[in-house]
Amino acid sequence: QVQLVESGGGLVQAGGSLRLSCASSGLTSRIHGGWFRQTPEREREFVAAITWRGGNTYYGDSVEGRFTISRDSVKNTMYLEMDNLKPEDTAVYYCAAATRIGGASWSQDYDYWGQGTQVTVSS
Repeated sequence: QVQLVESGGGLVQAGGSLRLSCASSGLTSRIHGGWFRQTPEREREFVAAITWRGGNTYYGDSVEGRFTISRDSVKNTMYLEMDNLKPEDTAVYYCAAATRIGGASWSQDYDYWGQGTQVTVSS
């Protein structure tokens, strides 16, 4: 059984930093690992992705230069370092794993999802 479990969310002031983690179990391989976020007012939005084997990274326009995605293949864990946070970054953040070749930024290409972790940025 595949499980993805996010941690590290919380409340932070604008300009601050948070580091999200996504621990996975039951996955024998994956093509991409990704982070998405969602609020009640907005559709699920692509945040960042990483190719699991090569480590190539991709970012959404709104987080480019502020967020950094990384992974530890040995620990089967993915991370999202979020710096210079803004109130508009407030959302539930989900990690996901894609086991098929597809678009790294397309949520429909991901097969497994975590339960989400809340990030709240106060102004």
